[in-house]
Amino acid sequence: MTVYWIWWIAAAVLIGAELLTGTFYLLAIGIAVAFGGGAAWLGAGVAVQFVVAGVLGVALTVAAHRWRLTRALPPPQPSFDIGQAVHVEHWNPDGTARVTYRGSTWDAELASPEVPRADALYITATRGSVLVLSDTRPTE
Repeated sequence: MTVYWIWWIAAAVLIGAELLTGTFYLLAIGIAVAFGGGAAWLGAGVAVQFVVAGVLGVALTVAAHRWRLTRALPPPQPSFDIGQAVHVEHWNPDGTARVTYRGSTWDAELASPEVPRADALYITATRGSVLVLSDTRPTE
């Protein structure tokens, strides 16, 4: 088996492994290894093959990292619901409540056991679709 086939098989394995991770780093290394195989196919010496694969590996990994950073999600924004007042319709025996908020009824729970069961409370957090309530409006 000629040397360039070894490079290309290694590139195929790396690119195939990339399909399992989805990070694009193995894709960058796999492309660099494929170019190392291209250098071998063109008749370059072993040292040149490794230099081509190494330099391209570093360059493509940096490019993949920068691309990933530009596509990163922005930091999570605070919920607009925090600090809003709700009206408690009724309390359940387990300490949870049904509240009226934004024209609908929601499940709610108290932020701590010390919070009194009042008719009007404030949203301090959300846990999925459950509102967490307190008797004091949270500060910004």
